[in-house]
Amino acid sequence: MRFTVLGAGGWGTAIARLLARNGHTVVLWARDPAKAEAIDRVRENRLYLPGVILPRENLTVTSDLVAALTAEVIVAAVPSFGMAALVERIAPHATPDQAFINLAKGLDPDSGRTMSEVIHTRIPNHPVFTLSGPSHAEEVGRDMPTAVVLAGVDRERGKRLQTEIMTPRFRVYLSRDIRGVELCGTVKNIIAIAVGVADGLGYGDNSRGALITRGLVELVRFGRAFGARDATFFGLAGLGDLVATATSPHSRNHYVGYHLGKGEPLTRILAGMDMVAEGVHAVTTVAQLAQEREVDMPITNAVHRLMHGEVSAATLVDEIMTRPPKEEGVT
Repeated sequence: MRFTVLGAGGWGTAIARLLARNGHTVVLWARDPAKAEAIDRVRENRLYLPGVILPRENLTVTSDLVAALTAEVIVAAVPSFGMAALVERIAPHATPDQAFINLAKGLDPDSGRTMSEVIHTRIPNHPVFTLSGPSHAEEVGRDMPTAVVLAGVDRERGKRLQTEIMTPRFRVYLSRDIRGVELCGTVKNIIAIAVGVADGLGYGDNSRGALITRGLVELVRFGRAFGARDATFFGLAGLGDLVATATSPHSRNHYVGYHLGKGEPLTRILAGMDMVAEGVHAVTTVAQLAQEREVDMPITNAVHRLMHGEVSAATLVDEIMTRPPKEEGVT
């Protein structure tokens, strides 16, 4: 098949390499012409995925967006806050029978829509999928065993994509619960920030285990409010990605939380990062939607207040720990 990957960050680069090594013809699009030229010439994304060499025979890198959009499958690997603008640019060039795969894990900040909804709104009548799960680019780019879920309502197209994407080191499961998969990918980043805060404060495994577990409860509550399926929460896109993001040294969201826990200001933390921590951008939207739907999400709300300078990291943990006594349960 012919794939185009839009976005030459770490994850986009890793997926482009994986598809090319699986025998497909791949175009990797980078917005910056100089960056595209450098990656194409040295066959390595030295900024976002250093040490991972890209195939030369069937993977090209370009900054020409229109020329890149002739593939059968368009893979969108841009941050969630940039998805709507990208879709506006590519919509006039969509061709019949073209499929779209979203890799972003967040919500549109203006509308609160999931990424598949953003794509569907501007490019209707095309199958849209989301690929999610515990899948750090640094590991996928080095062929470490990884399992993910491909979610979408077009079952037949999904089965074909599953076969074409899957490799002996990259296992792909199918799901029809695309909204649930996308909501899981959004909320788990926020919980990872909270876990990072606790780690930055010097707390231990007990705190980490509690935050991940109670964070999963928030993920379930939020997903149920939007009609997601329970099985999704405890699958790769939910529990699997939550554990990976909340505990991995590769996690940008954990990194942000860790340095917040150390007392560093958010502006300085973000200024020192080359890549995007999606949870920072998602937390306001998720907190607002949770309030509108009356979903109890104390960890999310605490992270939201921390991001806005309303509470210190230590106070955040104290507030969560001293809430009124409750019985354990999801509802």
